[in-house]
Order: sequence, then C-alpha cells, then structure tokens
Amino acid sequence: MYGYVAGLPAFLAYFGSGLAMLVIFAVVYTLVTPQKELSLIRAGNATAAVAYLGALIGFSLPLASAAANSVSLIDFMLWAAIGGIIQLVAFGIATLTQSGLARRITDGEMGAGLWAGGLALIVGLLNAACMTY
Repeated sequence: MYGYVAGLPAFLAYFGSGLAMLVIFAVVYTLVTPQKELSLIRAGNATAAVAYLGALIGFSLPLASAAANSVSLIDFMLWAAIGGIIQLVAFGIATLTQSGLARRITDGEMGAGLWAGGLALIVGLLNAACMTY
C-alpha cells in the first residue's frame, strides 16, 4: 500500500506551496490594481469578478506548468513568482491599451472586464507554455 502513496509528501508540499502562492498572488494583485476587486464583487459587480477570475486563472496556468516541470520545490516557487510578475505586467498592458480600465471595471462595463480577464488568460496560456523547459 505504501508504494501507492509514496509521492504523497511531495504532492502535499507542492499543493500547499501552490495554494500559498495563489493566495499571495491574489492579495498582491488586489493591492496593485486600482479597483477594489473583492469589495466590488461583494457588491455584485460581475465585471470585477470576470476580470479578477481571469487574472487568477491566468496565474494558475503557469503555476500548474511550473509544478509539472520544476525540478524542486524551490524551482517551482521561483517560477511561480515569475508567473505572478508576468500576470501583473499583463494587467499593466491591459491598462495601457484601454484608457480608464480600472474605472470602467468599477463602473461595471463588461467589455472592460472581459478585456482584462481575457488578456490575463491569454498571457497565462503563453506563460505556461513557455515554462515547459
């Protein structure tokens, strides 16, 4: 029976570290972006939810790729941090290409939320694919 779960400690280490990195990214993202995602979502702003979930999924894709391709837990965490930085840059790019993006998300303009969330997904996919070293 032990042979079947021999990888359980490594799984738990990677999974726990991955969840921690996801929480850290979620907190940093909300601190860096001008709109207050969680408050907006609690108030029923679907646009903010779309944009925020796009960013979280966009980060989770390279996080998964880093977990699958890393050679150690430290390697995984370093690549996860790089993935997070790239996602923050993606929001910066989205902001540069759409004037007043944060205000438009706050105002509930779905096109703005779809743009921010979609760009985060696109960058996350590319980011994840590039982590197959």
